Amino acid sequence: MNREYSSPHAVSAKEKILTSAHTLFYLHGIRATGIDKIIEHAGVTKVTFYRHFPSKNLLILAYLDYRHILWMDWFSNALKQNEVTTPDPVEALLSTLCLWWTDPEFRGCAFLNATAEMSEVLPEVEQLTRDHKAAVAAELASRWSLDDSALAAVVMALDGAIMHAQMGNPVDRVAGQLRQMLTALLASASS
Repeated sequence: MNREYSSPHAVSAKEKILTSAHTLFYLHGIRATGIDKIIEHAGVTKVTFYRHFPSKNLLILAYLDYRHILWMDWFSNALKQNEVTTPDPVEALLSTLCLWWTDPEFRGCAFLNATAEMSEVLPEVEQLTRDHKAAVAAELASRWSLDDSALAAVVMALDGAIMHAQMGNPVDRVAGQLRQMLTALLASASS
């Protein structure tokens, strides 16, 4: 007798769709990635896709929620690991960012990219981006003693550096310029 057993580790169709959207949206862009490509990549039927995500807009919002969780988990853990090897918080942050920027699949900040692509047709993306940036600020605030104004300036500097890395500028140069900005910001915040 041939029985099929379902694995407790089996990936649900919804998760396949979401992880496929995550990969394709980040690598190729949201507008450039059609539903059919996601369905093909996920290995699901159209009926299954639309049962879980009745519209592409709902999938985009789910993708950003998913990306936020994955990225913040990575960011927090990478910072912790880098803080072990360097007590300087700026250097720990730069080491973390350089890991991300040198990844062959690095395409910049998924949230800034989504805002640029979708904010006119899906305004919720702007709020998700603000929420993500606030979470990044909170992660840094848990490590650095900065007031809200200085913290906002740090996040702006980070976003600028991310964009410069995304534009293909040499990572060591971007990191060096960010180091100068952060050092100046932290010095002025502590005085």
